[in-house]
Amino acid sequence: MKFPKTLLCCLVLATFTYSCFDDVDDNAISASEINDFVWKGMNAVYLYKENIPDLANDRFPSTSDYADYLNSFSSPEELFESLIYQRQTVDRFSWIVDDYLALEEFFNGVSVRSGYEFDIYPIPGSATNIFGIVRLVLPGSNASDNNLARGQVFTTIDGVAMTEDNYRSLFRPDSYTIAFADYDDNGTPENLADDIITPNGENTTLTKTELSENPIFKTEIIDVGGANLGYLMYNGFTSSYNSQLNTVFNDFKSNNVEHLVLDLRYNPGGSVLTASFLGSMITGQFNGEVFAKLIYNNDLQANNYDFEFESQLDNNATINSLNLNKIYVLTTEDSASASEMIINSLSSYIEVVQIGDNTTGKSQASITVYDSPNLEREGANPNHTYAMQPLVANTLNKLNNSVPSNGLTPTINILENPANYGVLGNINEPLLAAAIADILGTGRFNYSTRSQVKPSGSSNELIPHVNEMYIDEGILDLHKKRIQNN
Repeated sequence: MKFPKTLLCCLVLATFTYSCFDDVDDNAISASEINDFVWKGMNAVYLYKENIPDLANDRFPSTSDYADYLNSFSSPEELFESLIYQRQTVDRFSWIVDDYLALEEFFNGVSVRSGYEFDIYPIPGSATNIFGIVRLVLPGSNASDNNLARGQVFTTIDGVAMTEDNYRSLFRPDSYTIAFADYDDNGTPENLADDIITPNGENTTLTKTELSENPIFKTEIIDVGGANLGYLMYNGFTSSYNSQLNTVFNDFKSNNVEHLVLDLRYNPGGSVLTASFLGSMITGQFNGEVFAKLIYNNDLQANNYDFEFESQLDNNATINSLNLNKIYVLTTEDSASASEMIINSLSSYIEVVQIGDNTTGKSQASITVYDSPNLEREGANPNHTYAMQPLVANTLNKLNNSVPSNGLTPTINILENPANYGVLGNINEPLLAAAIADILGTGRFNYSTRSQVKPSGSSNELIPHVNEMYIDEGILDLHKKRIQNN
């Protein structure tokens, strides 16, 4: 994929020059180069600029005042955090990194890890200790080589019992040993409080390696009442896999898929452009209509942009569309940003049945801001590798509705059961089974007899910047194509 590095500069290029007072740009200053970059970049593009007095275009009357301000911060990170609007409640997702090379790899689906994901729950009867449950294992990973499987329970790392306070640090080493345990619901699946977790003496040592993750984790075609159901577990909106995603929908189309279950339960988001392509694959009858809107800060209103349902990918390949009027989407609290955009945008056109838990609650999109004259990767300052990923735009659907900060509420509320996670893509896996029951009209499960306890955390917390919804360069190509076609 082309890495996100521009903010629709083809539309209004002039707006991306630094907008601070003239003499700052014309004279050398003594403040840190990196602090200078942080302030100017945030001043140029930050979504909540109007809410931060220190980002006002007329904030500094002179170059010396500006230099004194920059020098008052001990690090670029400290300055950056001072410019964030209501970190705990509004802007939970803007970040700064000191190594944009690693960030670029991450957005391309490449990271260094053991190759499995997990959820965290409190151990019944303990005020501090927790246990983990493996929720998925990446093919070709060290975890896969060590035969980890969905549903396995573990309680210690390198012999240390996991707690809410220590588990993040326990996973930091490049190699570590996890010890497994058996889970017994004590014959009362409705009550987690009396469940028993017993170490079973088994363990395995895991080593982190560089992985390139294919976000298309699992696909199935299932006969449901004489009609074909397509199941797709999709774990990240990674634009370098757009063609492979389109191939999946070609398979669905060739097999006359009439129902679709889109499993986004562990999908933290990604490319806005890829989200619009996926929406076009699901539908097809709304080409040219608004899929989602990007709304920037007051200084950048000329850059507001409508993503449309498309008939072609950015490589001109024809999109394979199912022309569905109803879909099922599986979610958890780890379903974020572009995952939420899919639900929010499609709900303006077709029926979306959401099954699972509330989503994360992230409606904002970001870009990667580099220390260069136009904020792009080309021409970046060779003296450092700092970059920022600030929120720059709100996303709305056709009806101007955004994703609420407390997430999207499911149509059918059902949590994954610690005692039985089930097999992903299997008709008996609880969330998929709920979708099938709804399709068949056989009634919805009585979930009151199952434990409905939310995880207290997940492996996503160990991955920096995981909940990003970003704007990538492919939209520029689409914009140009639209101009040429009109």
